[in-house]
Amino acid sequence: MLKRIILGLALAIALVATATVPGQERGGRPPRGMRGGAPSSSLEKPPLPKNDAEKKILAVLDDMFKNQRRGMMNVSPTDGRLLRLFTEAAGAKHVVEIGTSNGYSGIWFCLALRTTGGKLTTHDIDEGRASLARQNFKRAGVDKMVTLVMGNAHETVKKIKDPIDILFIDADKSGYIDYLKKLLPLVRPGGLILAHNTNTRIEDYTEAITTNPELETLFLLTQGAGVGVTLKKR
Repeated sequence: MLKRIILGLALAIALVATATVPGQERGGRPPRGMRGGAPSSSLEKPPLPKNDAEKKILAVLDDMFKNQRRGMMNVSPTDGRLLRLFTEAAGAKHVVEIGTSNGYSGIWFCLALRTTGGKLTTHDIDEGRASLARQNFKRAGVDKMVTLVMGNAHETVKKIKDPIDILFIDADKSGYIDYLKKLLPLVRPGGLILAHNTNTRIEDYTEAITTNPELETLFLLTQGAGVGVTLKKR
């Protein structure tokens, strides 16, 4: 059942992402007026907070997008909402993120994890960005559910022992395949591997997730960045 829900959600988002962006330019870039984090379609509206806690988190995310995204290589707001949707739909208890940056994508994950009772383990190598991420996690009120691991993630991920419900890879593109090889055994059956910027040249990773019969993969075009959604079959 969960597999059908996840794949159905992915397919629906894929259809919206490709069908509601008329005039898309060559190379996967959205038309003028739809860049820089603007909604990817005329149907998309800003997220509506369910309660005061969610309102606070969304306000922090909005401030981060407006005032901190320069040089941070953050996901877009649309991609952040996608992360939240998958995490909550899967009822994820443990999300592992490779590439913390200033905590923007991590806070989107936490929007879902606060309802699933889950936790986020996020890895980064840059202390400057990590320090900013800690501040952002705290002011969003989600710091208690986040473990920020410093160091070279190719090494630090070896210490992960707990099962992973969702793995999000958004770091050095040449390292995607290494992260996959090291962490795929920990992803639970029915879990997801999400990879950002899959419109770039990461052939070895793409080959690995599309030729393994134990995996099912869809590629979503969201504001030109591209998100690979891979299900580890039950």
